[in-house]
Amino acid sequence: MLRTPTGGAGSGTATAGDRLVSIGTVLSQLRDEFPEVTISKIRFLEAEGLVEPRRTASGYRKFSPQDVERLARILRMQRDHYLPLKVIREHLDALERGEQIKLPAPGRRRDLLEGPWEQDEADAPTVARLGRAELIAAAEVTETELAEWESYGLIAEAEGGGYDAEAVTVARLVADLGRFGLEPRHLRAVKAAADREAGLIEQVVAPLRRHRNPQTRAHAEATAQELAAQSVRLHAALVQAALGIRLQ
Repeated sequence: MLRTPTGGAGSGTATAGDRLVSIGTVLSQLRDEFPEVTISKIRFLEAEGLVEPRRTASGYRKFSPQDVERLARILRMQRDHYLPLKVIREHLDALERGEQIKLPAPGRRRDLLEGPWEQDEADAPTVARLGRAELIAAAEVTETELAEWESYGLIAEAEGGGYDAEAVTVARLVADLGRFGLEPRHLRAVKAAADREAGLIEQVVAPLRRHRNPQTRAHAEATAQELAAQSVRLHAALVQAALGIRLQ
């Protein structure tokens, strides 16, 4: 277990008496309880705004004991309760406000689109899905546009019917790109690249998902989420480099 204070969650600030440590030291402190944690994982959580270490004048990260305990709490919520980062952030914000939170029983996975919940199974929310008309209204597109995008494979109904929240994001982005003259036929290459990236990530996490240990299976979901975010960043950096521009 960590030998760090268990008070309020750290957010990049520390009191005068706190001893700030490097990311390597943080990794050593976390490894006993979380042997699979990596420096890239800590950096990923920072990029997602879940922890805000201080920075030295030369740009090195420095973590307070509160930062380390916050990281441990995040990793426990992922490992023991299978919570997505969005829900973890909501829980941490609630704790900082002095509110009490309810966590699902250990070992019970919840969908990434779900929000806070009660522990009773009967009260558990279902996966958020949109109907066709709801998607059109939310994305502010027409039926004709949606039908065309579906014909090119850019948007598809989720398994079991309906559309997930990502369909709204995709529809809005496709519509925005269309205003620059990029038609759905031009975007098929983007969709194919995304499918290939998803396939690579699936190759990494598939053995973890098949593992008999539920904690390892939970780690698979966290790993997939992290790899997806890193893949998006890599794609953006490669496009930026190819164009020779700095994206704001």
